[in-house]
Amino acid sequence: MIDHSSLSKRLTRLFAATAFASTSTLFAAGQQLDLPPPSSDRDFPVHSDAQVNLGMLLFYDKILSGNMNMSCASCHHAVAATGDGLSLPVGEGGRGIGITRDTGKGKDAIHKRVPRNAPQFFNQGAREFKETFWDGRVEVCPNEPSGFCSPAGADLPKGLDNVLAVQAMFPVTSAEEMAGQPGENPVADAAAAGNLAGPGGVWAQLVQRVRNNPNYVKAFKEAYQCVDGRCDITMVQIANAIAAYEARIGRADNSPFDRFLRGESGAMSAQQKAGMRLFYGKAGCADCHSGTFQTDHQYHSICFPQIGPGKGDRLPGGTDSFGDLGRERVTGDPADRLKFRTPQLRNVAWTGPWNHSGSHNGLEAVVRHHLDPAASLEDYDPNQAVLPSRPDLDRIDVVHHYDAGNRAAMFATLDPLLENPVKLRDWEIARLIDFLHALTDPASLDLRDTVPAMVPSGLPLYD
Repeated sequence: MIDHSSLSKRLTRLFAATAFASTSTLFAAGQQLDLPPPSSDRDFPVHSDAQVNLGMLLFYDKILSGNMNMSCASCHHAVAATGDGLSLPVGEGGRGIGITRDTGKGKDAIHKRVPRNAPQFFNQGAREFKETFWDGRVEVCPNEPSGFCSPAGADLPKGLDNVLAVQAMFPVTSAEEMAGQPGENPVADAAAAGNLAGPGGVWAQLVQRVRNNPNYVKAFKEAYQCVDGRCDITMVQIANAIAAYEARIGRADNSPFDRFLRGESGAMSAQQKAGMRLFYGKAGCADCHSGTFQTDHQYHSICFPQIGPGKGDRLPGGTDSFGDLGRERVTGDPADRLKFRTPQLRNVAWTGPWNHSGSHNGLEAVVRHHLDPAASLEDYDPNQAVLPSRPDLDRIDVVHHYDAGNRAAMFATLDPLLENPVKLRDWEIARLIDFLHALTDPASLDLRDTVPAMVPSGLPLYD
């Protein structure tokens, strides 16, 4: 019997490959564009529905937080473009989701803001992504026993599927994100003591909570053949399931631009095509935003303002400790100072605020910053930050920290690719923005069916 679905997929890939060959030279008569190849099913791993469903439940269940008052979804909700719509996340102690999330009340209120923007996870499950977090502190390292470099070092267990799964191991260990403050609960105490993987450690305590829930035991048996009973459940399985869910709902490769790359010439408007020519030409965006998912997987310093508490780093010549040295914190190399990972760009038009500190809340402002980072930093208006107000935090979190010494330190690290301002007319910037909107996958616009109605712990989904 002929498998018509399989045949259709093979023909589609064949057509896409043929169409791409002509698409890449479409503008040969006027301007040669170096367009990326289109994505295909081969770029993404396959996960079972049972594993994805288990990951969904865990992702939305507050059982994985120290005080059982927040979940992964509190800062990465499906209806908030897998982020939260805020410049900086409101972690443990906050209430609500998305831009309605507040900083909590009374003794349960947050102690400080999370220092970096909550990144969206669109396409982060694709095979080509080998590093994660803004500073790349989790990355594939074949020589490590676990196969990954991470803040956990030798404590990181074996068996994690990818960097997305490794990433899922760490928010639960952070006091500001999910663990809570020392003295509030045993998980927070273990985190404060640096006990992640040992007896009574963060991961062991959370696993035991899940093992004690019969509904979770049933779901794990369905998702993993190696699970016969509650004692077989591990933190590695929890993280792998969460990563499977994120990879499934985060796949975004059917935007107008993707369809154009596959040979559908009418998928983009004339304005969007004009923006594409600028993106891959005069504007120089593709110098860093290259490849199928428009990231070079490298790190660049582009003088984005640091708002919020930062990582407590003092910039050379600066006067305060609200800085964030970025990639240098991982490598220890001053050459990596203030460098952050190039994000992929699918769905970029609706995943603001943008950059590692969420300093810019307008797409045009982000584009203009890339064209002339030095001038943009000098003129930065901190009022565009999207932060729920807390008077005792605002004094240090919302002010513009960059005095002359800080600015000089930042300008010294500016990526050579951006040293010379790119001068574009207003209409050209408008066309660039049109192209960025062509990177939106319509399937990502409504992810309501990826949110569970309830979770096995019985804890409320929302405050």
